[in-house]
Amino acid sequence: MIYRNVIAPTRAFGQYSHEIIRHPRLNSDAVRLLTWQLSLPRGARESLSRTAERARIGACAFGRAKRQLKEEGFVHERRVQGAGGHWITQQLVSSAPLTADEAAKILARTPLPTCGDQVSPQVAPSLRNRAAGVPAVGAPEAPSTGGHPEEEPVEDTSNLPSAADEPADEPGDEPAPLTSPRQEDARALVGALPLLSPALRHIPPAMRDELARLAARWLDAGHTSADVHEHVLRGLPGTGTPVHRPGGLVRYLLREVPPRALPQPDDPSPSGPRLSSRLEGARECSGDHTQPMLFRPVGDETLCGRCAARTPVEP
Repeated sequence: MIYRNVIAPTRAFGQYSHEIIRHPRLNSDAVRLLTWQLSLPRGARESLSRTAERARIGACAFGRAKRQLKEEGFVHERRVQGAGGHWITQQLVSSAPLTADEAAKILARTPLPTCGDQVSPQVAPSLRNRAAGVPAVGAPEAPSTGGHPEEEPVEDTSNLPSAADEPADEPGDEPAPLTSPRQEDARALVGALPLLSPALRHIPPAMRDELARLAARWLDAGHTSADVHEHVLRGLPGTGTPVHRPGGLVRYLLREVPPRALPQPDDPSPSGPRLSSRLEGARECSGDHTQPMLFRPVGDETLCGRCAARTPVEP
């Protein structure tokens, strides 16, 4: 027999249906991801991927949980283009399943941010009724408690570049003089970086001169543009991991210039490995031996002297 002792909390608690916890088609990661999002303060803009990182949900498990939430109508996404041509991913999280039309009406009323960050608004059941044309019931509620602290966090945070690594934006700063003869090729190399991966689309224009000087060092060392592009692609994080500062990441990847590998000389004997000078001219006997038997032929014979002596001569 099981006994339960439940003490009602007095602060920092959320309201959501028990059907979420007991949903037959949502696994534990999907339920944790949804309830975590619904527990965030009103107005929070934390993406689902960031919630998965804080909840220590791996990439594969996060993909399955997100797919289940989208199939059941708890999560909806759309891509829109905001100011400055930046593409923005809007994520809608609801405490009750929404249809695609209901989610589209809610997202249409959501103001777009000025940057390309993901938006993840939390939706209460009253918003679902509002999207369907039914007015909300009850008086306005006070803002929820338990907001983010204003002081700086003291625990370990993700390893992001420091503010000192950001490009200088002060008036009067001028780029260093162009000293490399491959500087124009390096500029073209850096200009093609946004075409390699969506993670590199938002490199700040103010960093392109600095990245071009770093890329020119690679070209001066004998590397090709393809070598530099391949090195940058190998240094990008896995699929689904956002890159918040692509310019700083490329600068880190191009900081060290490795020596270029020299091409190997052609093998003069492509048919097999080169033999030592002591075994040059030797041939393997085609007779019956337990192990390969090498002998030095006088003419074009294929048998060693012992095998030739045992082989009867045809009349």
